Amino acid sequence: MKHLQVAVGIIRDAQQKIFLTQRSAKSHMANRWEFPGGKIEVGETPEQALKRELQEETGITVLDASACGTASHKESDLQITLHFFLVEAWQGEPWGREGQPQRWVAQQELLAEEFPPANTELIGQLKAGLI
Repeated sequence: MKHLQVAVGIIRDAQQKIFLTQRSAKSHMANRWEFPGGKIEVGETPEQALKRELQEETGITVLDASACGTASHKESDLQITLHFFLVEAWQGEPWGREGQPQRWVAQQELLAEEFPPANTELIGQLKAGLI
């Protein structure tokens, strides 16, 4: 079974709004909203991958990121582990550099059903104010 490691950034501003991007209509979990991030490459730490991926996807430079948990999800022949980071300090203004739709959502208004299933527990923690 293939094991994919993914670094995920929860970009949260001072008003407790979170930056989201939408998955491509052609991708796995098409059109679902997600916290930006991507695959951890060989030789990278999760935090290094987070900084690289957020620069590539959203154009920001991460100044500070704190690990806030992991989640695992199994599919038929794939195991996915998500490494979540809270990002509250960055340079630049995040935007969908790859042409993907984007939006800011109040932390309390996140809807787990709009995201891939592996995000459900984390969204519950965010809505409860635990993160």
